Amino acid sequence: MTTKYSKLVDVTRCDGCRACMVACKNWNDLPVEPEEFKGSYQSHDKCGANTWNVLTFDEHVAEDGRFEWLFRHSACMHCTDAACVKVCPEDAMHYTEFGTVNTNYDKCVGCGYCVQNCPFGIVQLATLVDEKGKEYEQAQKCTMCIDRLSEGLMPSCVEVCHMDALVYGEKSEMEALAKERLALVKDRYPNANIYNPIGVDGTQTFYLLAEDPSVYGLPENPKVPMSATVWKDYAQPLGKAMLGVTTMAVIGGFISNKLFNKEGEEGGERDE
Repeated sequence: MTTKYSKLVDVTRCDGCRACMVACKNWNDLPVEPEEFKGSYQSHDKCGANTWNVLTFDEHVAEDGRFEWLFRHSACMHCTDAACVKVCPEDAMHYTEFGTVNTNYDKCVGCGYCVQNCPFGIVQLATLVDEKGKEYEQAQKCTMCIDRLSEGLMPSCVEVCHMDALVYGEKSEMEALAKERLALVKDRYPNANIYNPIGVDGTQTFYLLAEDPSVYGLPENPKVPMSATVWKDYAQPLGKAMLGVTTMAVIGGFISNKLFNKEGEEGGERDE
């Protein structure tokens, strides 16, 4: 059985420093995306093709009347049952040996199906230019720094987090840590919960939230679109099976034809 690894985002520890955003930009050599000031400390509305994680800032009044900032490190969730993988016609979106979801850039044709079907609205298309000056599009999102993982290093955002709000390790250990932290913060945050949605069979980036998911702009019960499930789990296997049947029929017909013609030729000779 393959060991799964996960990133636990404990928002109750986050102080909103945004070092995770800077580290991601630096390590992945992503270009700057200047944004106009919109009256908020939050720099970008959401993750983009060149901004793979965004720290969200939400003003919130707790049930006891306290005002507080709610911070959340937002990035690809790396779903266990990923809609982007299901709908990708080129198998560019794929699962890695770490249980995460990545893009094979050599296969991606920029069709945008992954963008349309991501239940978290994370995947985006980047417009790039090839060596001949021709523009093309490719799906872009957090890779969980797989190049670092392959060298035994932590994702860059985890490495730089000085509050241990981001922790990476074996999923079973991260789940145990999340439960331990949940018990510790319940007095201060009565609505605290672990967000690891079952509708996508869990995610490799999951959260300890201080409030309900909707307060942070997260879907309460994200699911893989039915159309994606029907396409990947039923239509494609059936199509391949039908293709196999058709191929066998063609081969069978070819063999039968050869045999028939041979018998015919032999019969003709006999008739003579």
